[in-house]
Amino acid sequence: MKNVANELREVIANVVPMLESLDESTIAIRPAPKKWSKKEILGHLIDSACNNQQKFVRMMQQPHLNFPGYAQDDWVDLQNWAAADWSEMIALWTHYNRHIAFLIETIDSKYHDHAITIEGTGPFKLEFIMPDYVEHFKHHVKQIFPDIELENNFVNVYNA
Repeated sequence: MKNVANELREVIANVVPMLESLDESTIAIRPAPKKWSKKEILGHLIDSACNNQQKFVRMMQQPHLNFPGYAQDDWVDLQNWAAADWSEMIALWTHYNRHIAFLIETIDSKYHDHAITIEGTGPFKLEFIMPDYVEHFKHHVKQIFPDIELENNFVNVYNA
């Protein structure tokens, strides 16, 4: 999984300066009433990091895990990402995902066959959800920066 971890690190390194260059008026605009702003997308990516870190660690603890989904729109609204400090969000997103890259890289392969069911969807093996997390991550980075070139290495089959 070293290549998956390195890909995550590379995207983070390339995107952080781009995020830092955005101004408040740009990040706060919702493209449509039910669509997230760039700021809310980054908030969702932080939420996703929190949820996926829990999945990875809990999956190492047992061979099959039943895991709840999460109402991502509620999470974004309830945490009020739209009003959060942008620079603090960038720092949290960056450091949390660097930790996830470290976790992905160092998880012993003996856990790769451990499975998870998420609200009746699955099961998915840990060796699947780690690269899928990175693809989900890149999908949302592309929403923030539509012109960015990111390779699609894996198919996202669930929205986590």
